[in-house]
Amino acid sequence: MKIGELAQATGCQPETIRYYEREGLLAQAARTSSNYRVYGPAHVLRLAFIRHCRSLDMTLEEIRTLLRFKDEPRENCERVNDLLDEHIEQVTERIKELQALRAELRTLRAQCGVSREAASCGILKGLNKASLDNTSADAPVEQLVRLRGARRRIG
Repeated sequence: MKIGELAQATGCQPETIRYYEREGLLAQAARTSSNYRVYGPAHVLRLAFIRHCRSLDMTLEEIRTLLRFKDEPRENCERVNDLLDEHIEQVTERIKELQALRAELRTLRAQCGVSREAASCGILKGLNKASLDNTSADAPVEQLVRLRGARRRIG
């Protein structure tokens, strides 16, 4: 099959397929005499594996490691277990970060219960205050003074 057919069969964009080939995750396809890539069933299976790993939010490096073990089925899979344990920890940390983000967004949303002029919007005021509070201490003093003065004027 040609790249468009592979893309359609796997739900993957042709450019992504080319990228996976360049990255060495997907074997280079054979070429026809007119230089078209030609893919076979092994490409479909491997691309489906890669796509599923990506749907689990795995990095290309993690997928590369898994593919090495998939290609060497007699190897001990202890490193695969370790890799998945590490990925679970990353997901757990990301969930905590997303929960904190949700809490912050809910707090902001609570600051503006009714529709009003943007100048009086509690959400915009809260975002402005947080952005000024998070200004880097490494910023030039003049910049901080201007920002803090502007904050007093804005309210």
